[in-house]
Amino acid sequence: MKYMLIMRTPEMVEMPEDVDFTEVINAMGAYNESLIKAGVLLAGEGLAPPDEGFVVDFDATPPVVTDGPYAEAKELFNGFWMIQTSTKEEAAEWAKRCPLGPGMRLEVRRVNETEEFDQDNEYVQKEHEWREQLGTDRPVQG
Repeated sequence: MKYMLIMRTPEMVEMPEDVDFTEVINAMGAYNESLIKAGVLLAGEGLAPPDEGFVVDFDATPPVVTDGPYAEAKELFNGFWMIQTSTKEEAAEWAKRCPLGPGMRLEVRRVNETEEFDQDNEYVQKEHEWREQLGTDRPVQG
């Protein structure tokens, strides 16, 4: 099963001045290395600050691109990991090992597998082909 671990922080959180950023990077690197050595890491990226992003609002036709709104946001996504584990409990164990500090949260969501959809659907069949071409499907280790 694939799970996405979504790193969330309160909108206004800033890193305390007494925190050594090199230590943060090293802790994250060690966590990523443990995921790789266990064979569960599929992908992972940190996200740039929200002021470098934008929102596409589909309430209008055509959709409208804006710099926000982030005014209603209470939490921001700061990065993610995509892992593949044998069980939900294993995903939870990996999530608990993530070196995040107070005020930060990790949301864990199972990723739908193409096998869960109608296999006769044209686009489900194409999805299988695309994943094979991209090399994104791989068996669960462990």
